[in-house]
Amino acid sequence: MKQPFVSVIIPVLNDFKRLKICLKALEQQTYPQELYEVIVVDNGSIENIELLIEKYPRALLTYESKLGSYSARNHGIAISSGEILAFTDSDCLPTDTWIENGVKALLSLPNYGLIAGKIEFFFKRFNAPTAIEVFDSITNLQQKKYVKEYHFGATANLFTYKQLFEEVGYFNSDLQSGGDAEWGGRVFSHSYVVSYSEDCCVFHPARNSLKQLIKKVIRQTKGSRDRNPNNSLTWKKAIALILNLNPPLRSAFRKAFSTNKLQSRKQKLNLFFIILFIYYVKVLEEIRLSMIKN
Repeated sequence: MKQPFVSVIIPVLNDFKRLKICLKALEQQTYPQELYEVIVVDNGSIENIELLIEKYPRALLTYESKLGSYSARNHGIAISSGEILAFTDSDCLPTDTWIENGVKALLSLPNYGLIAGKIEFFFKRFNAPTAIEVFDSITNLQQKKYVKEYHFGATANLFTYKQLFEEVGYFNSDLQSGGDAEWGGRVFSHSYVVSYSEDCCVFHPARNSLKQLIKKVIRQTKGSRDRNPNNSLTWKKAIALILNLNPPLRSAFRKAFSTNKLQSRKQKLNLFFIILFIYYVKVLEEIRLSMIKN
């Protein structure tokens, strides 16, 4: 079977050091080098991304002025040459077989669709993660769950056909978060296959501060609201939000003390309180957004 040409699309905003590592990994792919390109879409960086791109022959640099990673990805799609599009992020580290295995998995689908690849987290100290890092690794970018329960794949590791964007539309560039979920829902609603691949893997750094976690959960909560823009606070919704203030003690305890990524009881207790804290950040943000009038 003839191997298809692949366009790898990476949005970036001031992430020079990690992008350098990502591009180096993409230069070492087992897929034939003449059969893929790497499109880096600068979304308003003040860092000199061009200086970096010049060092990698498979990479080309383009620019998108409208802020937002989905705007950047859409621009990458529009100028891409590949029959197959592969998406990852500047902070991700693809394995050397990433493109090869992603293409193989996609071509094995019975119909057009998408492949959501495995996202493996890594920590600052390889064998000694903090409670914050463990929380991020067990709650964020759960590709297998996304595919099984919600029928989409996160763009940190996603393979699909360019033709599919022509049929179901591009990413919603007005969304700052959750655009991959919204687009995946459209793919699934058109009866295309949404599948998970364990062999198509990238490594992703776990967040390591509460500030990063809070920023993420607020962005995701707003993204969820933007996908379902009903800002009116009905009595039914108000009661549901108030009920959500009851602490999920049992589930938080189970998650914290069942993980094998933390060894000491103190660390697991820290994780328990982080789970509760982030839960309330999310609930309070939902309440705040529900009280905003159109």
